[in-house]
Amino acid sequence: MCGRYAMALRPSQVRQMLQNDYDLQVDDTPADEGDGAPRQSYNFAPGYNGVVYRADAGAGHNHHQALEEPQEQDSSPTPAFKLQSMKWGLIPSWIKSSPSFPSTLKTINCRDDSLAQSGGMWASMKSKKRCVVIAQGFYEWLQKGKEKIPHYVKRKDGRLMLLAGLWDCASLPPLNGEGDGETRKVWSYTIITTSSNDQLRFLHDRMPVILDAESERLRVWLDLGRREWSKELQGVLRPYEGELEVYPVSKEVGKVGNDDAVFVVPVGSRENKGNIENFFANAAAKSKKREPLKGEVEVEMVDGRKEVKSVEEVKREDEEGMGVVVTEGKQGVKREAEDHAEEEPPGKKVKEEGSPSKNVQEEGPVKWESPVKERPKSSATSNKHTRSPEKKKGKVAPAGAGSQKITKFFGNSA
Repeated sequence: MCGRYAMALRPSQVRQMLQNDYDLQVDDTPADEGDGAPRQSYNFAPGYNGVVYRADAGAGHNHHQALEEPQEQDSSPTPAFKLQSMKWGLIPSWIKSSPSFPSTLKTINCRDDSLAQSGGMWASMKSKKRCVVIAQGFYEWLQKGKEKIPHYVKRKDGRLMLLAGLWDCASLPPLNGEGDGETRKVWSYTIITTSSNDQLRFLHDRMPVILDAESERLRVWLDLGRREWSKELQGVLRPYEGELEVYPVSKEVGKVGNDDAVFVVPVGSRENKGNIENFFANAAAKSKKREPLKGEVEVEMVDGRKEVKSVEEVKREDEEGMGVVVTEGKQGVKREAEDHAEEEPPGKKVKEEGSPSKNVQEEGPVKWESPVKERPKSSATSNKHTRSPEKKKGKVAPAGAGSQKITKFFGNSA
């Protein structure tokens, strides 16, 4: 069956593709927006207005080349070809009251074998109301135990899917009592299904009938001159023989109302950013890195990348002026070489630009200043100053004793 498909293109885009890519005639197209306009969705559900391509018995002038062969038994005027907005879920023309939504779900698909039988609800439609439903691909669910896994099916060449369908127009009462009793016309369609081909049999036993734009089958199917059901028309309804691409997609597509371009992206692909498995896989890939072996070091490149190289390779690059500080068994750091770089003597520390430390000297080893002498303490009840007992002769105050200026403290700690 086909209960959900993708169609995120505007009618104007579809028209351009049919004319330019498929060389099909399009004489009329519905508006992209407004009341009754087709819906664009990556999760197209029953009840939505879709884009349907059909022949119109009205005044047509430039008949499509693939449909130019005249029918001897029919002298009707050359039809026009149009894109039309219709509701998915066929409502027969003899229905006089608005059907319930559950009842229209029963007519979103039509089995090919039911058309082989005479009579039935499809009798009038299969004779003169045949059409093609435009889609980008369709969804099917794989039953795996208690779990249903959605899969997306599209043409391998990426072209539009032209699905065989039937249409009808019913005159129904106005909605909510509006319109002063006047009836409203509701155009609707169904998608015809057939047995699955070998490629999709694992997924489901039914699939929509897919027609190629350049095929004789499309010409036959849309030919208004064929007013009687025949073996030739029945022969159009067979499994697709071309190549398809099928893959699992996000389970979010299962909820009607959800709509996201990620629904047509393979669930395991890198493009699927919403996949939680890809999120953890990417995080693991970033955290996983090769540790340097014996005789190797990790160097940081100028652009921030880190690479593991041999000590010999890093030393060679350093001799060529690449500016690499390397210690075997430890990480080396690669930085940009300065034009006037000179060999630094042992113990030399270069003050980095923007460094907050004020105790780093440009040459020689780093020296910390000794603590300043303790300031005399003041009593709350006396103005006399007393010397700290720790400063008495013969005794040395322990390191860190006494008070210091707060600015000096932070300078030393830096």
